[in-house]
Amino acid sequence: MDFTKMMGQMKDMQARLKESMDKAQENLATITTTSEAGGGTVKAQMNGKRELIGLSIDPELLKTENKKMVQDLVISAVNMALESIEPKIKEEMQKSTEGIVPNIPGMDMGF
Repeated sequence: MDFTKMMGQMKDMQARLKESMDKAQENLATITTTSEAGGGTVKAQMNGKRELIGLSIDPELLKTENKKMVQDLVISAVNMALESIEPKIKEEMQKSTEGIVPNIPGMDMGF
């Protein structure tokens, strides 16, 4: 096997992978999820870049004297949003690298 040719193919693959990963990173900002806590009194919206982009708290909840409960509901909603966005991130990254990175069972690319 020609080593020079193989190195050229590797460089081409790296360039295609970088291009695909850059595009996937851009697309992650458009993927969103919303999670609720406290029966919908607190809602957290997160994008695929794992950024909290929205937080809604029912005004009636803010009238309560229980500050700790409100904090717990916010934390819960944010954590659920983070958990629910992860599969969407992984799906987008796999879709973006399809044909470039082989799908090897048990091999996690860390997306």
